[in-house]
Amino acid sequence: MPMFSMDNMRKLKKFNSLATGKSWKMFIAFNAEAMSDGAISKKNKQLISLAAALTTQCPYCIEIHRENAKVCGATDAELAEVVFIAAAIRASSAITHGTHLIDHDE
Repeated sequence: MPMFSMDNMRKLKKFNSLATGKSWKMFIAFNAEAMSDGAISKKNKQLISLAAALTTQCPYCIEIHRENAKVCGATDAELAEVVFIAAAIRASSAITHGTHLIDHDE
């Protein structure tokens, strides 16, 4: 099985029995609450999550949030726009971190 096969996601269920204490159950509850409708819709939360996943380049998160965004009604145009938002954030980060390379002479 390839390292990044989505089949690996089935292994997450094992955390329920392997995790000590309440950590796993608390994470699942926290995640469900964070991703539920609120001031920001589920669809927009999935699009935000997809942009974050693209910037962290987690293949699992990219696929999970792409699928969830589609289920919530996201269009291909919205998904494409998310790609460019993520690209802009990554590029902006490189540029702003580049300021550390320049001597302060003012």
